[in-house]
Amino acid sequence: MERVSLQRPAWKWQVLSLFLLCGWGWVSGQIHYSVVEESEVGTVVGNVARDLGLKVEELPGRRLRLGSEESLRHFAVRLDSGALVVSQQLDRERLCGAAASCVLSVQVVTENPLQLFRLEVEILDLNDNSPSFPTTHRTLRVAESATVAARFPLESAQDPDVGTNTVGSYWLSPNSHFSLDVKQQQDGKLFPELVLERALDREEQPELQLVLTAVDGGSPARSGTVQITVLVLDVNDNAPTFDRATYKVQVPENTPVGALLLRLNASDPDEGPNGETQYSFGVHTSDLVRRLFTLDPHSGEVRVSGALDFEESHFYEIYVRAHDGGVPEMEGHCVLRVEVEDTNDNPPEVLLTSLLNPVPEDTPPETVVGLFNIRDRDSGANGDVSLEISPDVPFAIRSLQNHFSLVTRDSLDRESTSQYIVELIAQDGGSPALTTTLTLLLNISDVNDNPPHFLQPSYDAFLLENNPPGSLLCTVSASDPDDGDNSRLVYSIESGQVQGAPISSFVHINPDNGNLYAQRTFDFELLQVLPVSVAVRDSGSPPLHANVTVYIFVLDQNDHPPTILHPTSDSDIPAPQRVPLSAPAGYLVTKVTAVDADAGHNAWLSYHLLPQSTDPSLFHVSLYTGEVRTTRALRDTDVATQQLIVQVTDNGDPPLSTTVTITVALEEAALEESYKPRDFLAGAKEKPDLTLYLIIALAAVSTVALATVTVLAARCLRRRGRAAASPCCCCWLSESPSRDFFKHSSPKLQLSSDGTLKYMEVTLRPTDSQSQCYSTCFSPGSDRSDFTFLRPCPPPATLPRATGAFLPATGTLRDPGQVRA
Repeated sequence: MERVSLQRPAWKWQVLSLFLLCGWGWVSGQIHYSVVEESEVGTVVGNVARDLGLKVEELPGRRLRLGSEESLRHFAVRLDSGALVVSQQLDRERLCGAAASCVLSVQVVTENPLQLFRLEVEILDLNDNSPSFPTTHRTLRVAESATVAARFPLESAQDPDVGTNTVGSYWLSPNSHFSLDVKQQQDGKLFPELVLERALDREEQPELQLVLTAVDGGSPARSGTVQITVLVLDVNDNAPTFDRATYKVQVPENTPVGALLLRLNASDPDEGPNGETQYSFGVHTSDLVRRLFTLDPHSGEVRVSGALDFEESHFYEIYVRAHDGGVPEMEGHCVLRVEVEDTNDNPPEVLLTSLLNPVPEDTPPETVVGLFNIRDRDSGANGDVSLEISPDVPFAIRSLQNHFSLVTRDSLDRESTSQYIVELIAQDGGSPALTTTLTLLLNISDVNDNPPHFLQPSYDAFLLENNPPGSLLCTVSASDPDDGDNSRLVYSIESGQVQGAPISSFVHINPDNGNLYAQRTFDFELLQVLPVSVAVRDSGSPPLHANVTVYIFVLDQNDHPPTILHPTSDSDIPAPQRVPLSAPAGYLVTKVTAVDADAGHNAWLSYHLLPQSTDPSLFHVSLYTGEVRTTRALRDTDVATQQLIVQVTDNGDPPLSTTVTITVALEEAALEESYKPRDFLAGAKEKPDLTLYLIIALAAVSTVALATVTVLAARCLRRRGRAAASPCCCCWLSESPSRDFFKHSSPKLQLSSDGTLKYMEVTLRPTDSQSQCYSTCFSPGSDRSDFTFLRPCPPPATLPRATGAFLPATGTLRDPGQVRA
């Protein structure tokens, strides 16, 4: 907790402080103006702008204004000239009463930067009041036995003016018995007294008429008069007398009402009514004293009847009159001086002059955000004030005398703390000490200092092909800790090209909520993965932005039926497959080869011999290879021309199928023909380059397929942990082959034969599982061949289904032998 102690400085420190004020933004006591009371409204007191070194054209931008309510009540500032003018007629007597000096403090505040200037305007007295007596006529009873030089106090005249304009002298009309003597008290007031110069004789002159005139010192002088009638009385020749002419008593200002201050005693040597003394306030006792104190007329006890306040008056003088019951009555006089001692009964005051609220979060340290003063009406140690600021706030206080500024101590961050409660605690040096707390609620305003941030480093979206346009792909989400427009986010897609078309023709994003939609129908066979760069920016000035990549994976659907590659039907009547009647059981008649443009399990094919065939019991079609073989030895009674209807079905849901009709001719002569060598290697010798190309192409296809499946599997495994975080970021992992399967597998080429049918196998063989193979078959009875890079053969039941996509590629090989896969 920062603590600043404020002590009442000696005159040396006041001189030093005057120089420090110049460099700290304060001007205190440097400019002093004076103006005569009763001046007209609009009277120029002084030019503030010129005296403060400000240019007139700067005044609107600096927001020159008066900083306190008291200043605004009496004065105003003209921004067109910088002059300080009177805003209402000033009455010095009303503002300052009878004070010797009437000085008004004026605070002037400017901004950019925030500064406070203190001015002093002295209100000069104008002799606009004449002296006046409480009454216009006074009766004074004086015993004829009064001794020469006896004194008789008279009521003073009152003049609200001060200085030379107040009562300066008294004059008594000429007479034969009395003279005038004027006494001056410590505070400068004049009290007239009649002095008996010649003994009175009631029988000679029972009554005298005198005129007392009070004259002030103004120019021109003003005066007031009172008529005094002196009645000469007979008898009582002893007046009451006090043992002392002046009494002094000291009391604390918190003395309770009713407390006894002093018991006065006046003695009278006369007897009977002439010696009975009564007490009363003298004519010079002010109305304030009569309200604060009571005097018992019989006992002479002086008690407190009102609240005493050291800050209003340090002492009070009570004029006491004691008179007897004689005729005429005799009286004596004394003065009771009551000195008030200060107690700590006034708490410190914290007066806020100006405050910058809210405070921008980019405000640098040591920037002034508030100006305030402190004061304590007590004196001595009771008026010494120390100021503290609440801890754990990025603000501090800087002080000079009673003037303070609130400055930023550290850098501000609205995102961590948007509001501070700052307490300024002022404590005086009394015992017990009094404390005052000023609580400030400072709001921190936002600046655009935080860019948007996506919740994930990247997003994956999975979409089935043949989707309708407008389908929701996923939702990207970003956050911005700023406030207001600085946190209002707008999403967009960065420009780019995909397959020669702008990426905006593929996807669209909602700029408000980050929903990503498909603009078209996707085809897995044309596009498998679409990376989209999504940008987000806030609405600050200048705007900040961020980017993220969304990977859209197009998933295959079973939308392509199998395509028969062999046997081909270039004409309406396909060429028959010739089989010798001597062929044994299991004889390979032909091999049906088909492909499916789909991927994954949608491209797994199975072969079935339909019962609509001529003799389904004579032939058998392999479920996975499509090989057509005899089930038994042929007989002469078998139909010579057999129609085999083979159905090829994929593994989709629902499955799609294609049928092909194979004509098989049972001939005796076909046996020799079928044993004629139609060796693939022989053809390869004639065209060695074609064989090399075949091997390279198959190896390349296998490598691309392996790499694609490995990348997809790795991405899915890496994002499995975030599958539940976002509905659009889950990976399709069900029944996927492990990465080890592809990592420890390698493609191999193998030439196989089965009777007269020769074919090549491309095998992807791991060390501990079943093989996946690509087969190319050469069948007799063909006059040309089409070579095609194919999808993997359907795996056995023990091999898990792979969800990775194998990219198809096709080519054509012309050769006397028929080529099928």
